[in-house]
Amino acid sequence: MSTQKKVAIACDHAGTELKKAVAAMLEKRGFAIEDFGTHGNDSVDYPDFASEVSRRVGSGDAAFGLLVCGTGIGMSIVANKYRGVRAALCHTEFEARATRQHNDANVLCLGERVVGLGLGVAIAEAFYDTQFEGGRHMRRVQKIADAEAENSR
Repeated sequence: MSTQKKVAIACDHAGTELKKAVAAMLEKRGFAIEDFGTHGNDSVDYPDFASEVSRRVGSGDAAFGLLVCGTGIGMSIVANKYRGVRAALCHTEFEARATRQHNDANVLCLGERVVGLGLGVAIAEAFYDTQFEGGRHMRRVQKIADAEAENSR
């Protein structure tokens, strides 16, 4: 399947249920899921999982990513260290739509302990159903890429 519909997903021990729920929703919508774990409740280090997904998105192997932990904060910090990744921590459907429309965000970060399952899936639906608007926003996204290039030398 093309990377256009591929989503690389991962979570730590505090995000397994929301990751499963979002993955099921995405599969029903025709997305291909590549799941990098974790699959249990044993304590793990979230940077390991965020890095796997971010490498896939940053390289173009996956069009989008999903990262879930307790708050989403740690995952978003790690993801945004990777070139080509524009990770957004979202708590509302509005934020999810806006970050796709205006920032061309390509990795959604969620906190299962913050948003829960129902709202978490609704946020993910809004994120993955929304297209980047381009236009005036393209200039701004390019400035993000320029800052990333400048600071990764």
